[in-house]
Amino acid sequence: MQFSVGDTAWVLTSTALVLFMTPGLGFFYGGMVRSKHVLAMLMQNYVVIGVVSLLWVWATYSLAFGPDVGGLGIIGGLRFAGMAHMSQPVPGFGSHLRIPPTVFAIFQMMFAVITPALITGSTADRLRFGPFVAFVILWSVIVYAPVAHWVFSPLGWLNRMGAEDFAGGTVVHIDAGAAGLALATVVGPRRGWPKQTMAPHNVPFVLLGTGILWFGWFGFNAGSALGANTLAANAFLNTNTATAAALLAWIAVEKIRNGKPTTLGAASGAVAGLVAITPSCGYVNTLGATVIGIAAGAVCAIAVSAKFRFRLDDALDVGGVHFVGGIIGAVLIGIFGTSAVGGANGLLYGGGLGLLGKQTLAVVIVAVYSFSVSWLLGKLIDKVVGLRVTEDAELEGLDTALHAETAYELGGRGSRA
Repeated sequence: MQFSVGDTAWVLTSTALVLFMTPGLGFFYGGMVRSKHVLAMLMQNYVVIGVVSLLWVWATYSLAFGPDVGGLGIIGGLRFAGMAHMSQPVPGFGSHLRIPPTVFAIFQMMFAVITPALITGSTADRLRFGPFVAFVILWSVIVYAPVAHWVFSPLGWLNRMGAEDFAGGTVVHIDAGAAGLALATVVGPRRGWPKQTMAPHNVPFVLLGTGILWFGWFGFNAGSALGANTLAANAFLNTNTATAAALLAWIAVEKIRNGKPTTLGAASGAVAGLVAITPSCGYVNTLGATVIGIAAGAVCAIAVSAKFRFRLDDALDVGGVHFVGGIIGAVLIGIFGTSAVGGANGLLYGGGLGLLGKQTLAVVIVAVYSFSVSWLLGKLIDKVVGLRVTEDAELEGLDTALHAETAYELGGRGSRA
């Protein structure tokens, strides 16, 4: 098979961009926690890179994209475990894939890495390190790999049904958002929440992380075209358009509700837009991207307060941003999708209600599966070894209690302060 040098170079570049997103996420989350927990948050994000990278090459890539077991579209086999048989085409893609299978595998690896990293925002400040690693391993195999097979693999049952997800609205954001909510339910709220103020300790870190995420997301979305082509350009443009619209919509809601827009709101709005355009960037035009961005910024800005109503300590708003934003982006494909860009026509372009129904079904299936299995995994690990740190460790701070480090030595080593 003849591969395209240009397409291969673009996807390799996109792969590096997507990897950079996970450290960016670490800074985004790390700035939002209290200073005594910031290294623990960064450590969780970095260890995910190590754990999931090894899992991917030895097992989960094959489970997600290997030959379908039984023809049911549920899970792939282990033919590609350990990156074996990588000279063979990726099942279901045929001659449409103009990059080497190994390049496709490592690009998809970075999606598998950042997805469980997103979960860490829901349970910030209270997870034990070892049990967290165990959860990531089990979740990657039992939740992420099957969902990726269902949606991303052409052999998966939701993909064959016609559900569309260009770059991971269901596979990444709804999947991780539901899991984060489930795990937060298992471990319970932070001590002192919601009465105690737990303000971000470093908002510039949050903005730095947002900038890295915005930059890396062009690889996430435009790279999912799997080629240097017009589709990638449309995805790139739609990504920036929706993100800009969401940022402005979020701070507009803040201005109306509280009288002042905030930098934290601008960062959160940008991420909400990035999330919502992820599933739809290769299927909608500029109008669709703008409306999706505005909807994500406004709705997510309102949704983040729902945790107080439900008494669920989703610490860094993974549910309000990633779960809700992912739903908005995935469902609105059914309205704004247009074959002039890619995929099927949605309701606005004469496609009827069919695509909207398929999108809604995919959202519900992934959300229910991820939440229920994540809750069961969390309960199992909690029962066997315990998920949550002790009260003393939480009050002391996870940085020193778990890792014997502090992020800030403000007085210097020789200071008496």
